[in-house]
Amino acid sequence: MSENTNSAGTRRERAAMQDAVVGTFSGQGAVEGELVGSALAPAQNTVAPPQNRRSFKRWFTDTGWRHIVAWVAIIFALFPLLYIVSASFNPVGTLTGSNQLFSSFSTRNYERLFNDPSIPYATWYVNSLIIAIVTSVATVFLCALGAYAFSRMRFRGRRFGLATLLVLQMFPQLLAITAIFLLMIQISDVFPAIGLGTHAGLIMIYLGGALGVNIFLMYGFFNTIPPALDEAAKIDGAGHARVFFTIMLPLVTPILIVVGLLTFIGTIGEFAIASVILTDPNQQTVAIGLFQLVSGFQSQNWGIFSAGAILAAFPVMLIFLFSQKYIAGGLVSGSVK
Repeated sequence: MSENTNSAGTRRERAAMQDAVVGTFSGQGAVEGELVGSALAPAQNTVAPPQNRRSFKRWFTDTGWRHIVAWVAIIFALFPLLYIVSASFNPVGTLTGSNQLFSSFSTRNYERLFNDPSIPYATWYVNSLIIAIVTSVATVFLCALGAYAFSRMRFRGRRFGLATLLVLQMFPQLLAITAIFLLMIQISDVFPAIGLGTHAGLIMIYLGGALGVNIFLMYGFFNTIPPALDEAAKIDGAGHARVFFTIMLPLVTPILIVVGLLTFIGTIGEFAIASVILTDPNQQTVAIGLFQLVSGFQSQNWGIFSAGAILAAFPVMLIFLFSQKYIAGGLVSGSVK
């Protein structure tokens, strides 16, 4: 009996000790859970402090000065345009009277361009367009032929010809204006149709001056076209003419447009050579005619000059807007080789 009683007491003591140990650990676990929860709760509920904004000095050092430079460049580029537009609508017609932008508004200057018999502006305008368009088309065609020959054909004197074109670019056409004038006088005695005072003679002079630089520009672009296309066409029986017109020209359209645009811009505003060659007032261009309006002593035609200059800039602006997507590709692609 005593042994059974002792064993039962021992069991009760062990059970009590186990319960105490389990309670202790469970209490410690609860306390630890509460501590961990109390430590994490503020981190979850607390809002992150707002980031400090950059100071004006730091913003100006990083990007602010670029905005200022950009706005200065825009104003510097737009001010002459605004000034000439204001002068074209100013009926006073003097430079001092046009200092205040858009102080007065009138279409009198534009009306005089087309209604005044002493100012054949429409004739000048048509002459400029004819010379510029014919010169641009002929320059593109002749330069494309020359660039194709230098790029795809191998003949004696090829390297010498390329070197000659490169050297000719260093001398502007204006240096030979005296020689050109004397040469045109002699040509007038033999072929009056292309001599002094004719549009054909002036176009031929422009073509001679534009072939060098434009052929060299197109030559670099033609070299970017794989020769395998030419060889495949020749295997099928195509000659140089068919390869040039059906394969090469469609592939080099960007450089053709670039050369045509640059030639048109340079021709329609050219003054020095045109003023020497075109002696007849009915054959003169816009640049020569507008210069005569303001070349007199104490001339009061600056308003008409501004109106004529704005109208003369419209064809260039329209052609540039419609062909600007080809300009970057045409100028950059030819510089790879």
